[in-house]
Amino acid sequence: MARSVGSYEVHGIDVGPETRCAHYESERDVIALRLGCCEDFYSCHRCHESVTDHESQPWPRERFGEPAVLCGVCKTALSVSEYLDGEHTCPACGVEFNPGCRRHYDRYFEGSIE
Repeated sequence: MARSVGSYEVHGIDVGPETRCAHYESERDVIALRLGCCEDFYSCHRCHESVTDHESQPWPRERFGEPAVLCGVCKTALSVSEYLDGEHTCPACGVEFNPGCRRHYDRYFEGSIE
């Protein structure tokens, strides 16, 4: 399943207009992430596992300057660096992101983030 969010397609299970999915539905669950294996945006790692037939690969470290995080509120595509520097807040619109996503950074971003 995919949903158009701004000018991007976001894949997952029951993807809403702000990128929430069947797995993560809080007010702050408003990002989608691009994965290195297929370069598509997914609501979460569990959505990727549910709708693809291949193993997930994180976004490559050498490409952290490219858009790989989508804010579901303002539809701005952020680089990994912009996302990480924003400390759980969208630099474009100011919406707060879920800080719990940090637990899954290894699934989304290659190498150690801390």
